[in-house]
Amino acid sequence: MKHSIVRVSDDGCMEWTFTGEVIEWRGPAPYLFVAMSSEDSEDLKEQARGLIYWGQVPVRVTIGDTEFSTALFPKDGRYLVPVRVAVQRAEAIGEGAMVEVVVRVNVARRK
Repeated sequence: MKHSIVRVSDDGCMEWTFTGEVIEWRGPAPYLFVAMSSEDSEDLKEQARGLIYWGQVPVRVTIGDTEFSTALFPKDGRYLVPVRVAVQRAEAIGEGAMVEVVVRVNVARRK
């Protein structure tokens, strides 16, 4: 995983951009995810205070040309970014692919 870029956009959204590997995690059904680094996850948790519900953080995610809403959830000290089947198909990605991910949290919403 390469280092992330963190910035606040003009619309008040905190944004993390990083590259990570698409991994599978089996819960009730197999799902694909990209894990944020522990450091970025801790930073995101701090910035998203007041938005977190049941440990999950509502976000907007961009992978390739596809943007979607989802919720990150914690696992082993890191947040996992779910990669929906529609995104997998649209971006032609699967397990093991390296992808650039942009995660946006609207920190202005909590005020």
